[in-house]
Amino acid sequence: MSSVIAVTADDLALPLEQHVMRTAAALEAHGHLVVLVPPEPTDPLRRRVHTVRAALEADRVAIVPVDLPPLAALLLAEQLRQLAATDLGPGVLAGAARLLSHYLHSGALLGSVSRLDRVDVPVGAHLKSLVPGRHFAVLAHPEPHLSEARHDAVPAGPAFLTQLAVAQGHGVDAGWVTGPLARAWRSLHVREVPLPADSARWWGTGRLVEFTAYIADVGVLYQLVTSVRRDTCGWCGLAVIGDRCLFCSATVDGQQRVRPPERPRQVVHPGPHAPSLAPRASPAPQVSPHQHSALER
Repeated sequence: MSSVIAVTADDLALPLEQHVMRTAAALEAHGHLVVLVPPEPTDPLRRRVHTVRAALEADRVAIVPVDLPPLAALLLAEQLRQLAATDLGPGVLAGAARLLSHYLHSGALLGSVSRLDRVDVPVGAHLKSLVPGRHFAVLAHPEPHLSEARHDAVPAGPAFLTQLAVAQGHGVDAGWVTGPLARAWRSLHVREVPLPADSARWWGTGRLVEFTAYIADVGVLYQLVTSVRRDTCGWCGLAVIGDRCLFCSATVDGQQRVRPPERPRQVVHPGPHAPSLAPRASPAPQVSPHQHSALER
């Protein structure tokens, strides 16, 4: 059966009963559900997903924490939806979220960093935020970076060809992103997308332009995922990549699959499907030993 990919966000919150009904309907129609959630265990949306899964007693729901800005999380969900149309099974798709997140380069052009808590902000940058007209280039993933946005100094980007998704907030011109940054990052295409509803809270200001460099070619994504060794989960029988099955929680111990721990009786909110963002093609990077080892952490 096919798999459904979902991503949680504050604007997707619905009454618990509705989430249980929607999740049950999605499982009935598609077989498996992969849900991308925030990394914090105490996040209320993540806890709701666990509650829904527990209510349904459903081992066909994989809850995958991703530590990404809002736009990057939506693009990762889009990549997984593309791959769901291939012959990859649900266990591999769930593990692919951890692998493919390493190929996203995400940041924002901010008009203020006074409330930014996602990267370290020096005192000098806080003071410069008080000066009208100052803009800051901030990268949150894969490595944090903060500097003043200058045409002659652009932060390092991906070492492979990508497309650049740009989401316009208010009060900040996107010219630096679509111009100097896109050229320095060798973007094959600049794509304008709606600003995610959670972006202003995540970045600490609504004066922003959020951007993410990503691989849009499903053939390249497929090559990256299929280059990683697969195992068969000895507990639920799914093909998986990485150190554990994200559906039943069985872990890998050498060549053995270990029985998953008992789950607490609590549970579920997979947000409804995130808005679709249409893709384009880009050349393939190579999977490095770093990305392979990241699946085993």
